[in-house]
Amino acid sequence: MTDSLLSRRQLLRAAGGLLAGVAAAGLFPVHAAEPRKLTRNTDTVRVGWGYGSLPDIAKQRGVFEKTLAAKGIKVEWIGPFPNHAPSIQAVVGGSADFGFWGSTTPALAAMLAGSPIVFNAFDIYSPRSTSIIVKKTSGINSVADLAGRKVAVNRSGLGEFLLIAALEKHRVERDKVQFVYLNPPDAAPAFAQGRVDAWSMWSPGVDIARFSNDAKDIFNEGRDLDFLIDYSSLVTRRKFTEENSELIRAVIDAYHVEGAWQSAHSAEAEQLVQREGKYPDQVRDYLASLKRVNQFHEADDAAFIAQFQRAADWLAERKIINSRIKVADYSIRV
Repeated sequence: MTDSLLSRRQLLRAAGGLLAGVAAAGLFPVHAAEPRKLTRNTDTVRVGWGYGSLPDIAKQRGVFEKTLAAKGIKVEWIGPFPNHAPSIQAVVGGSADFGFWGSTTPALAAMLAGSPIVFNAFDIYSPRSTSIIVKKTSGINSVADLAGRKVAVNRSGLGEFLLIAALEKHRVERDKVQFVYLNPPDAAPAFAQGRVDAWSMWSPGVDIARFSNDAKDIFNEGRDLDFLIDYSSLVTRRKFTEENSELIRAVIDAYHVEGAWQSAHSAEAEQLVQREGKYPDQVRDYLASLKRVNQFHEADDAAFIAQFQRAADWLAERKIINSRIKVADYSIRV
């Protein structure tokens, strides 16, 4: 296969997020809501989205907008974003009010750098599908074989932490592997053309690349990672949260409705993602076969926050983020 099957535009579409169906039994947050005084100073929400993400499905179906319209809220879609870092930049810069359920790791890095953002909600999806892939003809058959090789990762994101975890588990020194920091639209052709030997990437981008380049997994997050390190998260500016808690609550609840639809219509949801991503039917069918399930968590879910704190400490100890951070201070329940 050639890299023509995996164009920059296709990877931009594919890399936006992780498509996952939400099981009705595990859809709603484990913490029941308690009465709170809600605030609101606007009737419009600007919602970030990326190809393949939960907002992508919501944007295509139109139900999300109708759900919020019933509460007098207008939705403006901002994007698409290739991964969470530029989505966060849009929120910080004021061109978007919400990120797009992206990775917690770059959000933590942004918080440590002084960005005025907070977490409003979290999602744990399963099965996990982020993987490190290599071409079958590469001669690389294990993580140990990455010594002396180049691996594409996104800085302070899923790709980088998974590679570090894989090297640690297989006792390969980090300085033996060359980390090549590339965002997905640039990493895709680099991998296809052999300018990097491996790529650490999430679905559906990793699945498209595996198919297009006759590649294979040598490390899979769901199968090989010892404990969860990264989660999906919804972020806003702290001031927006304080001034518009009513809108944030409405957006989170509307996403729960969207998740319930995905749970009941996983094949249709994958078809929507494929329609935007324009990837082969084989990839679509594989993704549908995963039947992924999400579990949403409120920002004050103590058990989840403890789990998240462990992950943040792990990231800090390995210098993926530059210092420790108390995640509860940046997690605001509305």
